[in-house]
Order: sequence, then C-alpha cells, then structure tokens
Amino acid sequence: MGTRIALLLVWLLHFLPFRLLALVGHALGLVLFHLAGERRRVVLTNLALCFPHLPEADRRRLARAHFAAFTRSVLDRGIAWWSSRERLMRVVRVEGWEHYRACAGRPVLLLAPHFVGLDIGAQRLAAEYRAVSLYSRQKNPIFDAFLREKRNRFGSVRMVSRQQGLRPVLRAMREGLPLYYLPDMDLGARDSVFVPFFGVQAATIPALAHIVRLTGAVVLPCITEQLPGGAGYRVRIHPPWTGASAGAGLDDVAGARAMNAFIESAVAAMPEQYHWLHKRFKTRPPGEPSPY
Repeated sequence: MGTRIALLLVWLLHFLPFRLLALVGHALGLVLFHLAGERRRVVLTNLALCFPHLPEADRRRLARAHFAAFTRSVLDRGIAWWSSRERLMRVVRVEGWEHYRACAGRPVLLLAPHFVGLDIGAQRLAAEYRAVSLYSRQKNPIFDAFLREKRNRFGSVRMVSRQQGLRPVLRAMREGLPLYYLPDMDLGARDSVFVPFFGVQAATIPALAHIVRLTGAVVLPCITEQLPGGAGYRVRIHPPWTGASAGAGLDDVAGARAMNAFIESAVAAMPEQYHWLHKRFKTRPPGEPSPY
C-alpha cells in the first residue's frame, strides 16, 4: 500500500509546472534531512570518510544539500515516467551527441556514475536511441515491475538483470546497442575487488576493463547534472575516457582503480549530487568492521 501511495503522489506532482515541482522537491528534501535519522547517519558517515578534511558543519551543509537534490530528483522522475516525450526532452537537454555519433560502428559503453540525475538522464537518452542496461531487481515486486515498465516506456531499452550476468549485455553490444553502465555501487564481496574510493577501500565491481577487453568498446563518460533553480537537467556525453584508451591492457583491478579515480573527479564538480544515501563502504576487507 505504501508503494502505491508514494507512486500516486509522484504521479500527481508531475502535473505541476517544472520549476514549482523542483521547489517542492527541494523543500521536502530539507524536511526529510531532519526526519530520516538512519539515512542521515549514512550520508554523514560517507561524507566523513570521503571528506575528512572538511569541518563537520560543512559536511552537514553538504548533507542537507544532498537530501534536497535527491528528493527533488525522485519527484522529477514523474516527468520521466509519465510526461510526454516532448516535455521530457525540454526538461533534460543533452550535450555531446557528437562524441556518441563519432563512434558509429564500434561498441560503446556509457559510463554513468550514480548522481541524482541518473534515472531521468537515462530516460532522456532512451527517448532518442536504443540501449542495453543492467538493473538490480527490487525487493518489492510491485515496484520492481513498475520500474522495468517505466524505464522501457519508449521501447528502446533492453533490460538485463544482474542475476543474468554479462553474456546478454555483451551480445547486445555486439548487435550495436550501447551499454548504459552504472558502475559504482557496493554489491557485496562476491565478484568485487577492493580499490580506493576517496582513499577508503571500497568493494567495486571490476567489470569495466573486462567488458572493454572483450568488446573493444569506446568508453564515453555520461553524467547527468541537476541544474539549479528548477532549470532542468543537463546530460553531458564526454569525449572518450582516456583512462580506458588502453582498455585491452588494463587488468580488472587496475581498471576498477582508474574508474574510481575518475568518479572522484566527477564528484568534486558537484559533490551534493552524488548518491551518498547508498552504503558505499558497507562491505569491508576481512576483519574490518562496517562504518555504519
């Protein structure tokens, strides 16, 4: 019942003018910062681990800004799920299509770290191009079915669950579909390696170098920025990532380390928009306790 009520609320709010919707999301996020005690502790713990040099007051301000940005992005997903293709394309603009088009005839991996605009950015790209993407099944079956339906509302995304493994993904890439790759979640110790993320050992899936070696894919960073003042979102497709230019020569651990270093540089540009609500450091090396 709670899931249905939440989805109903997001559906109702998506009819608002976009700037008003953004204002509502921002204000609600500031309220949730004070109410969501457990998740607030997760965010503050992540920020303390990644930015130990920042005074505590600055980390709390950054945490509040993150709650505001994240909650706004949740409400904005109503645009991606229910609004017309035309409205979605007005709200989310894309820069850098030329880098993608220059890769015609070659496998492409769009490297999309977990910033708050990740979902609406993916939907915007899917409004114009077909793609393949990995997804994690949700514990709530109602929400899981809903997300799969809405993420493929334009019929342009081939959804592959992580439980299916990489074979369907590699097959799709060889057929010419770009992979929208979300690389930076703690998915447990299995199949992960420990490499630094902001100086802290983080369980990281080392699939990037593996996929590049198998397919010869060009890696294009693809980062969605939430713009201030309700101005919408900007998806930036960057030139080929030089860290993957010698992908065939990178081993899995070196690839994971280089990828995390790249994500750190992207976070530095808009730290309040990274997905700090996720327990990024939950899985620890043997004998090390969880910081949460």
